[in-house]
Amino acid sequence: MTVPGGVGGDMADADAETNRTWILAERPDGRPDADCFELEERPVPEPGPREVLVRTLYVSVDPYMRGRMRDAESYAEPWDVGEPMRAGVVGEVVASEHGDWSEGDVVNGNLLWAEYAVADGDDLVAVDPDLAPVSTALGVLGMPGRTAYFGLLDVGAPTPGDTVVVSGAAGAVGSVVGQIAGEAGCRVVGVAGAEEKVDWLTDDLGFDAAINYETDDVSAALSEACPEGVDLYYDNVGGPITDAVFGELNVRATVVVCGQIALYNATEVPTGPRKLGKLIETRARVEGVLVRDYADRYREANERLARWVDDGTVQYRETVTEGIESAPEAFLGLFEGVNIGKQLVRVADRRYDGA
Repeated sequence: MTVPGGVGGDMADADAETNRTWILAERPDGRPDADCFELEERPVPEPGPREVLVRTLYVSVDPYMRGRMRDAESYAEPWDVGEPMRAGVVGEVVASEHGDWSEGDVVNGNLLWAEYAVADGDDLVAVDPDLAPVSTALGVLGMPGRTAYFGLLDVGAPTPGDTVVVSGAAGAVGSVVGQIAGEAGCRVVGVAGAEEKVDWLTDDLGFDAAINYETDDVSAALSEACPEGVDLYYDNVGGPITDAVFGELNVRATVVVCGQIALYNATEVPTGPRKLGKLIETRARVEGVLVRDYADRYREANERLARWVDDGTVQYRETVTEGIESAPEAFLGLFEGVNIGKQLVRVADRRYDGA
């Protein structure tokens, strides 16, 4: 099958006859490296009945994908060695056998780390290019934004005057959590791993304080930033930062467990300070959040987040690498903390917008 091609817009007049696709080459032992990935050239697939062929514009890389590289049961199905890796994708329809989709439509779905992918048309969601940049459907107006929205407002349920601490605060989820908490009338303290990040949190996003865990004594800094203790902790990282926050929890505090990236590459779960006794003292509540539990309310979150982005209540940043070949580099960078905001891979420019 021959279809319009163009990685990054560089081949706008060419025909694509191959489809570069990342496969899982081997399972990592500890931290993943480049040997875990292999870039294959495959034929461009053809859509069958009720399917569409999607040309990838942006690929999302997210920390939860580390769990999919293990051969172990989890909330996300593991990838098979030798098979293509999957991710949230924004792309445009280039061929359709589904009545709901036409050439040029911009869509969002769980597709492949690839330049092209065939999808069941029923599994795709429309992306409105006039609402915001299409990349936001993978970030502030996508899964990370919805995770922040439901995790904070439904699970955390903050009230005005609460002190809210957010770890991984400069990431795609944490940055939105902190801004929504501020809008709700809370005192917001972020924890991040670079001065550029803490400056962004306080100078641009309106956090009341921010802690650099790379240079600060986190326990001491938390005590200073939270003189009345912590009412709500939104945990994106786990590990020593979470240990430090537990020491500051107030009576009836809430801990929302969203991510544990500090532990994702551990070959054995480390034994840290045993903090559960603090829950007896504080009668605190600890609850995990999975955004898919709120699938029937995605429209609510999307509409509210879109209004907040439009009126400036919620700001966002994207860290973008170029080309499908950069996807492993972008993914591995998550564990180095190189990204600010949402980490994306830009694979191609839109072809059907008249530009």
